[in-house]
Amino acid sequence: MRRAHASAVVVAAGAGSRLGAGEPKALLEIGGRAMVSVAVGAVVSCTAIEEVVVAAPPGFEGAVAAAVAGLGSAIRVVPGGPTRQASVAAALAAVDPEAQIVVVHDAARPFASSGLFEAVVDTVASGADAAIPLLQLTDTVKRVRNGEVVGTEPRDELGLAQTPQGARAGVLRNALEQAAVARVEFTDDAALLEWAGATVRVVPGEAGNFKITTLLDLLRADELLGGGRG
Repeated sequence: MRRAHASAVVVAAGAGSRLGAGEPKALLEIGGRAMVSVAVGAVVSCTAIEEVVVAAPPGFEGAVAAAVAGLGSAIRVVPGGPTRQASVAAALAAVDPEAQIVVVHDAARPFASSGLFEAVVDTVASGADAAIPLLQLTDTVKRVRNGEVVGTEPRDELGLAQTPQGARAGVLRNALEQAAVARVEFTDDAALLEWAGATVRVVPGEAGNFKITTLLDLLRADELLGGGRG
């Protein structure tokens, strides 16, 4: 039986304001390479991915294209939108219309393994509407209101969502269209899909697949790649 293949969307249009950088987050270097280069390299390492469309910060398409040059011929760069959801929609419009599965990945998570992409793709190919990696919680979770603890949550039913998040292409397109009509925005593809009525399955996440959000995260990523900052 032919193995399922997929197209990938890499969202790289974030400004990275919390890092205090003068350039888009995806172009910041870790280990001497632009973050988007490391992330796209992780995507193309998965043999289940046939093409990659990168949503770049508007005006920086050339810089992003230069950063990912040499990683493969099936990589395209398009301008992203003002929100993550808009960037996903813009990139999805450039995906091969014959693609049956699309995985969406954040450039700010450059350390996802090829096995994680494969697990997401295979889960969708097996019949799921969508699939996401979920990292189990190890700490006790408290619900807080007005500075006071009002409850302790059972962590066995909670987890931390990661990317790549995959879905049947038609399911994702329909969800984005519904959200545009309803004028609602989500910061997570799974939340969008859940809202649109899709069933989202989970695969085990990876502790090393952390998101680069703060300067400490950036330094950690740089150190992992042998950059030796600071």
